[in-house]
Amino acid sequence: MYYLEAEASMDAAHFLAGYQGKCGNIHGHRWRVLARIGGETLKDDEQSRGMLVDFGQLKEDLKQEVDYFDHSFIIEKNTLKPETVKALLAEEFLLREVDFRPTAENFATYFYNQMKKRGYQVQEIAVYETPNNCACYSEV
Repeated sequence: MYYLEAEASMDAAHFLAGYQGKCGNIHGHRWRVLARIGGETLKDDEQSRGMLVDFGQLKEDLKQEVDYFDHSFIIEKNTLKPETVKALLAEEFLLREVDFRPTAENFATYFYNQMKKRGYQVQEIAVYETPNNCACYSEV
């Protein structure tokens, strides 16, 4: 089995609705997302011969997924009052609504599924909220 890893990062704010503690308040992170993909065989076409996938394409695809959230305020749908969302949008803040509580664990699952949709044989996604703490998701 061959494995490749790529990394992308984003700066974004979030809060955990209903959480009793510091993370219930708006705060930010320098999120790091590490994608590990795998495969049994290497390509044999002229351009990609000897490669599992093109690193450049892997890095670009991961970067596109992660950049969607860069410098945004990530909110779980229906956790802010409609008037609050309207006011933030009127101030031209970049809001990214997600269907899940924006935890590192849920983001690991989210990015796993996004990269899988792009055709990668994803082995694991790790999402770091801090330099020392990460959540990983894998289906293997």
